[in-house]
Amino acid sequence: MSEEEAAEAEPEDIEAEEETEETSTGADLFGVWDVSDIEYSDPSTQRYLNVTPVAHTMGRHASKQFEKSEISVVERLINRLMQTEDNTGHKQKTTRIVRDAFEIVHERTEENPAQVLVEAVENAAPREETVRLKYGGISVPKAVDVAPQRRVDQGLKFIAQGTLNASRNTATPVEEALAQQLVGAADYDVNVYPISQKEETERVAAAAR
Repeated sequence: MSEEEAAEAEPEDIEAEEETEETSTGADLFGVWDVSDIEYSDPSTQRYLNVTPVAHTMGRHASKQFEKSEISVVERLINRLMQTEDNTGHKQKTTRIVRDAFEIVHERTEENPAQVLVEAVENAAPREETVRLKYGGISVPKAVDVAPQRRVDQGLKFIAQGTLNASRNTATPVEEALAQQLVGAADYDVNVYPISQKEETERVAAAAR
């Protein structure tokens, strides 16, 4: 707004504009968690770990190739958790699960759960994996480096699978299971599924060098 427009504007209009600017810049994830000061320890995956206050973009990037990296990693976790027979198509239900798990993470660690999620994905992302090359009729495993975008995909996949394994056919609520996976992966606990899968993937790749 220019100085002339500001002088002519009504006081109510100026107050409304100021409130709108404060709302747009001061939004928090789930209305609670500030995501403006997230720290990254792995520069290779930083551009693919986007953290925004928006946890549901209504499929805005669904038809664009490689645009998934523009989506918040929180929403990508929600989408991963939906890839089960229990949560398929239930976006709001899965969003509530993640929100409740974040509350549990905060109670246990007294840290920003969005920061814990970023650390968990960074730790669970494998740096090396195996592909199979065919020479004639022989299939030979070959170790290859993992692209940063795929590293994030794999980290989220391991966290979602670990949550499913820990909550299915057990008395553990899914929110509790997800919180355990996030906290354990952020602490690099080899006993949790995401880290054990990462270690196994890299061990097999090391043997195929």
